[in-house]
Amino acid sequence: MADSNHPDLSRREYVGIDRLEGPLLFISGIHDVGYHELVEIHTPEGPERLGLVLETSKGAAVVQVYEGTTNLSLKDTSVRFQGEPLRLPVAREMLGRIFDGLGRPMDGAPAPVAREILDVNGLPVNPAARTYPTRFIQTGISAIDGMNTLVRGQKLPVFSGSGLPHNQVAAQIVRQARLKDENESFSIVFCAMGVKHDVARSFMTHFQETGVLENVVMFFSLADAPSVERLVTPRTALTMAEYLAFHENRHVLVVLTDMTNYCEALREVSTLRGEIPSRKSYPGYLYSDLASIYERAGMVEHASGSITQMPILTMPNDDISHPVPDLTGYITEGQIVLEREMHQRGIYPPIAGLPSLSRLMKDGIGPGMTREDHPRIASQLFAAYARVKDVRALASVIGEEELTPLDLTYLKFGDAFEQQFLSQAEDENRSIEQTLDLGWKVISILPREELQRVSDEDLMQYYGK
Repeated sequence: MADSNHPDLSRREYVGIDRLEGPLLFISGIHDVGYHELVEIHTPEGPERLGLVLETSKGAAVVQVYEGTTNLSLKDTSVRFQGEPLRLPVAREMLGRIFDGLGRPMDGAPAPVAREILDVNGLPVNPAARTYPTRFIQTGISAIDGMNTLVRGQKLPVFSGSGLPHNQVAAQIVRQARLKDENESFSIVFCAMGVKHDVARSFMTHFQETGVLENVVMFFSLADAPSVERLVTPRTALTMAEYLAFHENRHVLVVLTDMTNYCEALREVSTLRGEIPSRKSYPGYLYSDLASIYERAGMVEHASGSITQMPILTMPNDDISHPVPDLTGYITEGQIVLEREMHQRGIYPPIAGLPSLSRLMKDGIGPGMTREDHPRIASQLFAAYARVKDVRALASVIGEEELTPLDLTYLKFGDAFEQQFLSQAEDENRSIEQTLDLGWKVISILPREELQRVSDEDLMQYYGK
């Protein structure tokens, strides 16, 4: 039933809906509405809820309700279509604040006065206007800075398994990440989806106590929130990042955890809609949906700011071929892989030396960016550690006593590399110079003639020093 007194068709209110399925609301007998149009849902009792048009046809629509459909009735629920997509009020004053997945304050303070109101779906960027990422971001973690360097404008995900310390790694990156050039503005947008209350509280407390919260905007979709809210949370966070980058001219690092929870919510909605499933029952459009999030990172011509992404996702059963990490790997530029075996040996962070990769590393390191010897010492460390893996496999078959003296030296290097270079305390923030010096310290365990990926000048300046 329409409110005929309302002059604006897009704001007409319709009372009564056809059916409810999970977080989805089905309604017919309406004017033609648009895809991704914002919807207000009202009930005689309870607060207003927000929804988004997922599917539309002539005179009918399917709406996903962000707060869930619990306690909604078919007869008394009224629906009002807004004629526009979900938009987020943004302001510089949101730095230091905590919001829910829809951008509403969670910290008890009033909503900031908006300077802009932006579509959470973002604006398309002309691919020809993108510029190539080439500037180094220091995380203070040697396994990342030295071996899998993060570059400004890059998409570098973290692949973890259940029970591995990806939350600690995420918190450490947020606390320690900075630009090499201290004169440039740098901010962090932290987005957590499907996290428990105690985990969310630990993040908030940690950032407050360490003094970094004033430069961080936090968005939380908690585990007890309707799962469908997770579908908008990363887009809300990235909208804030785009404002800081392209309106406030800041370089922004966006940390998204856990993208697997996001994909589970996407699968739930897809199943309720009756869509034909693909691998592991995920929708066939999982790739394009993830790309719509990941591709909002980058650098744009004539813009002083940039957006760098570090999505964190858990791999069910540690399966790196699972659809979520598999498709993420196709879209992003590398991966940081947390290894369970290293974690069980007490190594933190348990970042695997060989499966981890940063495809843009070569363009963000070297003279004027990190240090002149960085490309060569990183390559040498990779090569030597690969030899360590081979020697360990051989020793497991024939025993260490049958190894050659050189093989035993490689085993000694491998232990030092893991215990001194890869391993560090959660509150240990290493500069890139400290990381590279530490790399030379452990590689110096090997004879000079084994170091064929570094120059003679490097050996004279750093070997054994």
